[in-house]
Amino acid sequence: MNEQNKLLGDWNEVRIAYHVARLGTLSAAADHLGIHHATVIRHIDALEARLGCKLFQRNPRGYNPTEAGLELMNTAAKTQDLLGQLAGNLKGRSEAVSGDLVVTSLSGMSPQITPLLTEFGRLYPDIRMTFIGEDRTLALEYGEAHVALRAGSKPQEQNNIVQNVGRLSMSMFAHKEYVNKYGPLRGDDDTVNHRFIRRTSPAARAPFEMWMNKHVPDHCIVYRASDIRSVEDAVHAGAGIGFLSLLSGNSNPDLMQMAPSLPEWDATLWLVTHMDLHRTAKVQALTQFLKDQLVSKLGECENHEMRLQAPNS
Repeated sequence: MNEQNKLLGDWNEVRIAYHVARLGTLSAAADHLGIHHATVIRHIDALEARLGCKLFQRNPRGYNPTEAGLELMNTAAKTQDLLGQLAGNLKGRSEAVSGDLVVTSLSGMSPQITPLLTEFGRLYPDIRMTFIGEDRTLALEYGEAHVALRAGSKPQEQNNIVQNVGRLSMSMFAHKEYVNKYGPLRGDDDTVNHRFIRRTSPAARAPFEMWMNKHVPDHCIVYRASDIRSVEDAVHAGAGIGFLSLLSGNSNPDLMQMAPSLPEWDATLWLVTHMDLHRTAKVQALTQFLKDQLVSKLGECENHEMRLQAPNS
């Protein structure tokens, strides 16, 4: 072991010796550090033995640093200051709304989430945003994302903090050009006269997929897509009728809602963060921003739905 490694081998011993030199007595150093004075003696003896020199002259009034002890005291003081500065910088970094932020949600929510994340970036220009839109559930505990928006049953992963954002209502939408050509959907019995879009591997547990299994004949499924975003793209292109969230469907004036939303089609929207990152300033700022924005937008969807279902005056 070289001399540098000898000195840096145990910073705790150096720190104890520094406080003895600074305060002048074992008892004062022990009180300051919150340890027993015998522990102080043991660490100083071990440090002197490791360095091969005396750091203190012992006398009845206390411990006076030798020339080597003074040199160690000066170096340790600078190191203590640097460590304090480092701790302050790291704390400041955790308290600053800056750095990388990774957000994940279902791909179908990208058109609604992207403007919100862009606006958040305008509010906090030191943020570098990444959005991952896919149906796979990313592992927050492995750092795959900082914040997740999930729909459905409440996420159950350990060490995640889960917040209920609101109800994500689903309904059938079609492009206005499709409606001009094929007409509106006039109830469940009219599905045989229409063209529908669905996923290639529909999730059996999704209530609206179960509704399609029951009410839409297979020959009426004219377009299949691999993911939610692709279903939405097909609806926008006029390929047929597809299920979208009200949050998505109502945001496009060219889309028309083909039927009222049924309560059993609803899913709960959850905001998920990992406990290790939840209280950092950037995650706190983003989750509060998303909650405020999404609660407002989901409320607008509910109001729109109530107007759609209200009888004509």
